[in-house]
Amino acid sequence: MTTSEAAAGPVEATGASPASGALHAPLETTTRADDITDRLVTAIATGEYLPGQRLPAERELAASLRVGRMTVRQALARLVEHGLIETQRGRGGGSFVLAPDGGTATAVARRTLAARWSDLRDTSEAIGRLHGTVAEAAAENRTDADVVVLRERLEAYRAADSGLASQKADELLHVAIAAAAHNATLRDVLLELEARVSIAAPAHVWGGPDGMREMELRALAEHEAIVAAIDDGRAAEAARLARAHVGIDLELLERVVHGGGEG
Repeated sequence: MTTSEAAAGPVEATGASPASGALHAPLETTTRADDITDRLVTAIATGEYLPGQRLPAERELAASLRVGRMTVRQALARLVEHGLIETQRGRGGGSFVLAPDGGTATAVARRTLAARWSDLRDTSEAIGRLHGTVAEAAAENRTDADVVVLRERLEAYRAADSGLASQKADELLHVAIAAAAHNATLRDVLLELEARVSIAAPAHVWGGPDGMREMELRALAEHEAIVAAIDDGRAAEAARLARAHVGIDLELLERVVHGGGEG
């Protein structure tokens, strides 16, 4: 994000939200710090941020969430109290995610997602359609050099350990697909939409420990098919596969909302 801290301040002071989608708007019955706390708890419960991962710095979170740094600081303090993160000082320090308790975190995530579910579902559908368009463009515009990068990123995903390493490899593969489309406008619009759903975008939600490896292996098979379609120039097939593939995100969120697991 490029939103400046100066720009974030007035938004917090007025209680107004920029016209970037209802997912960024504060809940009417809560304070701004309550809302940001809920969003961060939800991000941890749904696997946007995994255990052991360092959260972005306060300044980055304030910019992406469109609030002031004091609000973010208050929210992070509450996460420490809930036992969801710990802070470390010195070089390499910061706020690090601990394993969610499966009780409070899931309840908060369920409430927060349910309150935004209509907008969340609509935005997720738009993201799926745009992923399809990006993959279609990649199949039409990719160069030999793009294909080499895609194959390298696919193999990196295949070799990655379950969890954070796999999530990062997935992110890098999707970034490479967007780059192969050679359309900066499509890429930027996609990133903006994804940021409405996930604080950690372009990283995708990763779910909880139960079922995570099954999801990762499913994603591998889908990644292989998408990369093959792009390599072969099968644009319509690449679009169909990519659109279906990102449906995993909404499935993981639905598990939380409807109580089908811990994320």
